[in-house]
Amino acid sequence: MDTAYLSALSALAGSAIGALASLATTWLNQASQARAAQRAQDRARREALYCDFIREASRLFGDAFEHELDDPAKLVNLYAMVSTLRLFGQSRTLHEAERVMSRIGAVYFEPNKDLRLFADITRAGELDPLCAFSQACREELLGQRSAGS
Repeated sequence: MDTAYLSALSALAGSAIGALASLATTWLNQASQARAAQRAQDRARREALYCDFIREASRLFGDAFEHELDDPAKLVNLYAMVSTLRLFGQSRTLHEAERVMSRIGAVYFEPNKDLRLFADITRAGELDPLCAFSQACREELLGQRSAGS
């Protein structure tokens, strides 16, 4: 074989190897960026869902404190949020959300409370049915952050 052919073949092989290495590096980098973007999007979706759940549950708990359940449709948004949590949330977070939902239902069926009793309920710890849910959300989101980095 002529040395000119060997030299040209070696140059072409080197170029092909360099191009493949560049292609592989680019592909790996883009795949990594896509995974990071997906994790960020998932986290943002969970944060928004958890915040919406906390707002809605707080509103309903306040309503249940003073009123009876005259319209079951009031609970539809909360039930929808819990069902969405079943899709995206971890089991402890879901368990706490279901516990909050049950607590709100129970308060609706208890006798209405006078606002002057608010201080007694606060001291007894009954007024924050969302505390355990919030802690579960925080742990889940912190766990996601450490797993993602």
